[in-house]
Amino acid sequence: MAQGTSSPAYRVEDPIGAIELYYEKGVTDGLPVVPPTEERVWQFLEAANREPDDVIGTVTTRGRTITADKVAINAVMAGCLPEYMPVVVTAIEAMCQPEFGLHGNAASTDSSAHMVIVHGPIARELKVNCKGNLFGPGYRANATIGRAIRLILMNVLGGTPGVLDKSTLGDSAKYSYCIAEDEELSPWEPLHVEKSLSPESSAVTVFAAHSPSQFENHSSNTPEGILSTAAERMVATGVPNAGEVMIIISPELLRYIARENWSKKYVKSFLYEKSRRPLSYWEGVGKTEWADVGSAKDDDLLAAVGSYEDIMVLVGGGGAGAFGACIQPWGSGLSSHSVTKAIQI
Repeated sequence: MAQGTSSPAYRVEDPIGAIELYYEKGVTDGLPVVPPTEERVWQFLEAANREPDDVIGTVTTRGRTITADKVAINAVMAGCLPEYMPVVVTAIEAMCQPEFGLHGNAASTDSSAHMVIVHGPIARELKVNCKGNLFGPGYRANATIGRAIRLILMNVLGGTPGVLDKSTLGDSAKYSYCIAEDEELSPWEPLHVEKSLSPESSAVTVFAAHSPSQFENHSSNTPEGILSTAAERMVATGVPNAGEVMIIISPELLRYIARENWSKKYVKSFLYEKSRRPLSYWEGVGKTEWADVGSAKDDDLLAAVGSYEDIMVLVGGGGAGAFGACIQPWGSGLSSHSVTKAIQI
């Protein structure tokens, strides 16, 4: 590794030997990594205008400090391009904010992962996918930015499965979980604008979340019908008064909603109302142990989120197919909140 950093240097005879060395050192996610040569690491640091020992974030609960060289090393290993480095740096900065609760969601027995949403001009410049196969393979930026986050959690914060990562079942999203919002297609203001950034800002939102739970409605052509299906999925996969929930709306579903000029606020309000169920229902399906139900009584109606403002609505996915997704938060969203941060270069 690069001299001038706090990481050790190794010499190997060939690329395969370098890959095997990192397996031996236990610093992969189970897949081969790109050997982080000194020259390549410096390219990444320069792309983000960082020095090796710049502090990107700290996790006091673990007594760990994340420096720029460590971010660069793992971004190289993940297969990133240098121009992805500012996105990775900003995502780590956001995840280290207290409200994100990184230690808890990274060590939990739950199966949550760390979702990264890239916003604004940089998403388009880097070709972060927001269209077909939104959560699937095939796009370097999505795959490697998300993978870099996981490698940093493992190699810098000790979040290795079975060590500090105690997830009972795990999740394929733990390999990589990165998308962009289809801001150009959406009739609404994008998420980063809702979070008080300018439309022209490039930004990152991080969200400790479960994998997408897909829903479909090929029989309805009204906002009411489509969003009732989405609300049912919120109920089926969630708990009452959750802190946050994300709904992904594909272009085919969006056409019917946009045709009726429903605002994003109205969409959220409808989802909130349609997800209300009596406390007795939530108790009957074992959904209240990790929920904040306060002093509610059996017949009191509780929604799948505490407020309609706790619903994040994004447009994304391929142009054909009446599909959407509901993404639930880690820990009912009570100990972790999404963080949006502008990218500074």
